[in-house]
Amino acid sequence: MNSTRNASPAQAGKNTQPEEFDLLILGGGTGSTVAAWTFASEGKQVAVVERKYIGGSCPNIACLPSKNIIHSAKVASYFRRSKEFGITHDGFAIDMAGVRERKRGMVHGLNDMYMENYKNTGAEFILGTGRFVAPRTVQVTLADGTARQLRGANVIVSTGTRAALEKIPGLAEAQPLTHIEALELDEIPEHLLVVGGGYVGVELSQAMRRFGSKVTIVDSNGRLMSKEDPDVCEALRSLLADEGIEILLNARIKQVSGKSGDSVSVIVEQKGIEKVLKGSHVLVATGRIPNTEGLGLEFAGVELTDRGYIKVNERLQTTATGVWAIGEVAGSPLFTHISIDDFRVVHANLTGGNRVTTGRQVPYCLFTDPELAHIGLSETEAEAQGIAYRLFKVPMEANLRARTLSETRGFVKALVETDGDRILGFTAFGVGAGEVLAAVQVAMIAGLPYTALRDAVLTHPTLAEGLITLFSSAASAHNLVKTRGA
Repeated sequence: MNSTRNASPAQAGKNTQPEEFDLLILGGGTGSTVAAWTFASEGKQVAVVERKYIGGSCPNIACLPSKNIIHSAKVASYFRRSKEFGITHDGFAIDMAGVRERKRGMVHGLNDMYMENYKNTGAEFILGTGRFVAPRTVQVTLADGTARQLRGANVIVSTGTRAALEKIPGLAEAQPLTHIEALELDEIPEHLLVVGGGYVGVELSQAMRRFGSKVTIVDSNGRLMSKEDPDVCEALRSLLADEGIEILLNARIKQVSGKSGDSVSVIVEQKGIEKVLKGSHVLVATGRIPNTEGLGLEFAGVELTDRGYIKVNERLQTTATGVWAIGEVAGSPLFTHISIDDFRVVHANLTGGNRVTTGRQVPYCLFTDPELAHIGLSETEAEAQGIAYRLFKVPMEANLRARTLSETRGFVKALVETDGDRILGFTAFGVGAGEVLAAVQVAMIAGLPYTALRDAVLTHPTLAEGLITLFSSAASAHNLVKTRGA
């Protein structure tokens, strides 16, 4: 991610001749990092300007560190379940400083690998604060206060998003945790109050509970992960509740007092009744906002949408000639794998191709334990669009590999068209869901009928083998008709 100080073009270095590059990248996220290495390997002069993180958010403060912490929490859960596996122990303790050091060690290793890739490809990584001062021209303020002015034949903006902080009285003053600070904790929160029941809130709530925290989730929606199908939302609610997490839905936070890390009080209104929640820490996980302020986009001719994201077309071109935007700041789905695909779109369009973002698959995985993974059409979406489908659904306990692991919680389901055998969508809530999803996705990419998976010879016993059971089960038909104006 990249944020900038305010400065006028006149202050941006008078009479300075910009350094010329074939490709200039503002923001060093995953998609732009892969772009830098790829274009540089193809002989282009490439520079990446990044404010703080080598490789952007994903390897430093988001995707990979969070999964590292979540895995430590899973190990802790195995200790608690040890008797179930015939193993006894005399107790154990969680060392959060040790958990953090494991995470930091991984991050440092990734940083070293990334810098080695920069060196090997010849792309230049510039640690500094950048902003546009003219079309395709960026002024960079370095850590020592000096400045460089860079100009690219083409420019990619990939400055990402940051955690949104709602305007709740007292919330900002409480100095709440975001995912960044939560992943740097060296102590177990006595009582963590989590504001938001989406990806970040749900994943970190389970992890912190497994480390030993008391956890309360407060969400304004009627369901956790409210955009998912009702059966998925209920399965997630049940999972967290069974682990001892308190969940307040349809709840509105009216005021926050105190300081996170010390003592926090939150006034919540639910069904017209006010209650006071007291905790040691508060974590805000209520969405993301784009990093576009202070970038000088007006000097580059780059326009924003009404939601503050960079305006792009299906080829990821901005409103300025030669300026492209990728990843979250361009309003793309908030996943690292989509940022990488955004790079592919731009790369194709800068090398003689014509690739677009429309119609692409957007798989995703929630890394709870068990995982939730989804691709394609959901039942909720099918009903909204009046699309008829056949539903295949079986519990995870039907998966023999899951039984060997004592991980039978959850289910898998697939939507198949009624007038053919094409797979329209797939959802798995269970152990290894993200890996099983990939097998279905490849089948969907290849346009294979569901019967190809049903009749496949898959290794026994594996989780993917459960797809044979799924597609061999009896399907229920959902013949939906979209009404006019629906």
